[in-house]
This record gives sequence, C-alpha cells and structure tokens, in this order.
Amino acid sequence: MKYAKIAGLGKYLPPKILTNRDLEKIVDTSDEWITTRTGIKTRHIASKKDSASTLALPAAKLALKRAGLKPKDLDLIIVATITPDRQFPSTACYLQDYLKADTVACFDIAAACSGFIYALVAAQGLIESGIFKNALVVGSEVLTKITDWDDRSTCVLFGDGAGAAVLTSGRKKSLLSSSLGGDGSYGELLLLPAGGSRIPASKETVKNKLHFVKMKGNELFRLAVRIMVNAAESALEKAHLKSSDVDILAPHQANIRIINAVASRLKLTEDKVYLNIGRYGNMSSASSAVALCEAWEEGKIKKDSIVVLDAFGGGLVWGSLVIKWV
Repeated sequence: MKYAKIAGLGKYLPPKILTNRDLEKIVDTSDEWITTRTGIKTRHIASKKDSASTLALPAAKLALKRAGLKPKDLDLIIVATITPDRQFPSTACYLQDYLKADTVACFDIAAACSGFIYALVAAQGLIESGIFKNALVVGSEVLTKITDWDDRSTCVLFGDGAGAAVLTSGRKKSLLSSSLGGDGSYGELLLLPAGGSRIPASKETVKNKLHFVKMKGNELFRLAVRIMVNAAESALEKAHLKSSDVDILAPHQANIRIINAVASRLKLTEDKVYLNIGRYGNMSSASSAVALCEAWEEGKIKKDSIVVLDAFGGGLVWGSLVIKWV
C-alpha cells in the first residue's frame, strides 16, 4: 500500500506591508480596535502586476526544492484559490506553464478558506489510489484585490500570500484522517456577489461594488467556532485520537477570538496552537498553508508530531486534516 505524505513545504508573502496605522489613514478605524477584535497588526499586499499564479510560483518552487523534486517529476498540480487569475484558464494551468511542468494534470479548487485542506485531501486520494505519484498543492490568494477599501468592517481583515506543499507516495501512513463538509444554505453570509453567471459584470455591478467581498461577520463568528471544533473532533475520532494527542493545531487565521475559542473547547494549551494572524491577517486558502509551513520552519513540527489543520470559509465549507509527520 502506498500512502501520501508531505515531502516539502514553501511559502511566499509579497513584500509590501500594510499596518493598522496605515489603515487609520484610509478608513475610520484604529489600531486598538483592529487588534482587540481580530488580532491582526499587519498584512501583506500584492502589487498591481501580481496575481494568484505569480504568488504561487515562488512558494511552489521552495516546496519542490525542499522535497528534492523538479517540476518535471510532478504528475498533478492543484491550486486552491477564490481569487484566480481568470475564470479560465485555471490558475493551476498558469502555474504549470511558469514551472515548465509540461503535460502535468492541473486544476483549481474553490473552497474558500478551507481550500488548502480540500486540495490536500483530493491529492491524497489521487496518490493513494495509484493514479498519481507526486502532487503539488498550493493555496494562493490576492484578497486585497477584491476588498472594498471603504468598508471598514472587511478591509482590515484580509491579506495576500501563498503556501505550498509537495505530496509524494510513501510506505508510512501520514495523512491519517480528514473531515470535510459544507452547508450551502449559509452561502449569503460570505460571498463575492457579482462576476459569475448569476450576476454577470455590468456597469451597475461595478457602480454598486458587487465585485468586492461581502460578509456578515457576527453571524459567521457564531457558526465558525462550532464548525471548527466539530470538524477537528470528527477528524481526530476517525484517526482514533483525542485532542490531548495533538502536538500542533494550525487553524485558519481568520480571527484571534475564534481561534482562542476553538483551542479552549479542544482543551489545547497556547503552546499547541500556531498563530500568525497578527502578521498576515486572513489569507483565505493561503492561511492554513502558510501556517503549516511556518510551524515546520520554526521547529514546532517534528518527526511523529500530530498536526491538525482546521478551517472554515464561504460556502459555507469546512475541513480538518490530521497529519502524523514523517
């Protein structure tokens, strides 16, 4: 039996940084208000020429280097993003071209903030079924390009970045279990209203700012904690583990109060929860990917560590993945 394992991780954050003090000059807000309610201090901002594929490229190259593989060794590329370069071709196709990974299968996954977990589970299935051997999974987002900078309730939340993982086949079971789910009845709580086939782009949609993220934050907050706790507990139960077995929780970095509440209900101490929300804000699918990479880079993830990824996002969709590091 062949099992999927993570062989390399990478990340990329665009160099421009927007601080809370900078935001004070743009909208009616304050550093104190943003920090106490979200935990965010700074976020990285992509340049005008950047897109999801250009942010994904350096993260992918680093992950491949750390895995000891070249682009030609890949069989599959999956990009998780809700800010694709275009409706089509897929962002994964652009990334494939940049890497010169000729003829490699490639597609995007749109599962919002849960996208990286969804993509990892999809790649796992394709590897363990024997269809593919080596896969590149990337979460890449340029959320600041779909952010309304006049809306103080949302513009303080988002940042740009990319994280990548290379999965290969091995003899030891590493991706132990997962729990994925969704509930489309909550779709209106977090969405990009226009630009698709339901509401095509028009002068009216641009005038009414329907191409920017719209969010009902208070309602999302109440759902998020329960959803993330349930997803993590479900995934752990499938792996015959308990929260006390967890070495590192790398949660979606949406809001510090949500993360703290999830950790409390899972009875995880502060040292077992990886946080980088203060530096990057919410990067949607890239958040879990970058958090996993940084936790590993900082030595918080070691051989045989039990790592849990846990996320929720627009859809609503959610996912949790239990990993035994090998």
